[in-house]
Amino acid sequence: MMAPSPVLVALDVDTVEDALALADGLRGVVGGYKIGSRLFTSRGPTLVRQMVERGDRLFLDLKFHDIPNTVAGAVAAATRLGVWMVNVHASGGLDMMRAAKAAALEEAHKAPTAAPLVIAVTVLTSFDQPALADVGVTSAIADQVQRLAALAQKAGLDGVVASPHEIALIRGTCGPDFAIVTPGIRSAGDQKGDQKRTLPAGQALSAGASYLVVGRPIIGDANPRAAAERIDRECQAVLAQ
Repeated sequence: MMAPSPVLVALDVDTVEDALALADGLRGVVGGYKIGSRLFTSRGPTLVRQMVERGDRLFLDLKFHDIPNTVAGAVAAATRLGVWMVNVHASGGLDMMRAAKAAALEEAHKAPTAAPLVIAVTVLTSFDQPALADVGVTSAIADQVQRLAALAQKAGLDGVVASPHEIALIRGTCGPDFAIVTPGIRSAGDQKGDQKRTLPAGQALSAGASYLVVGRPIIGDANPRAAAERIDRECQAVLAQ
């Protein structure tokens, strides 16, 4: 029996119709869907509720980063929507991350329902070393990712978002049960696009990723389901080892 797919498809489209068509076409192949700021800003909570009611597992990727009380309110609202996973920026600090996790648990208890996984973004995959220095961080990317991952774990979060290049480092720092969500994933032979720190799906899983976020290699393909099946085969080959 095959393991559930770790692939989460980024629904980086503009319309509800396109999002639902992609979800319908990929259901049963992928492990869930990511709704980010592009689609959420365009269509808001209605689409999230609609997909949750269909039984879809949703990662709400809005990267909350604000004062603790504001972020807590946003995470509580996401919990009420029924999302499976939500993220914040680790650079928002320890108190903010603790408030986010507490809000998810408290809101889920009220429902009652399962609390979403709360994870933290470390360093965006579009960043390279010069870009990190431009925003005043002089540490090496790996050191910054390690520092923020450890802080997220201290705050009680369920995991982090990080590039495939830092997976082994995070595993060594945070242990085997800490979730690592890796964006910038492509199929073997694909181009990187604007992601600077990427790996093919199979290599990212081999390194210890928990979930893989895949966008353009699937939704930009002429046959998204076939592309998803190809990437999932790479993943299942690794998971079967």
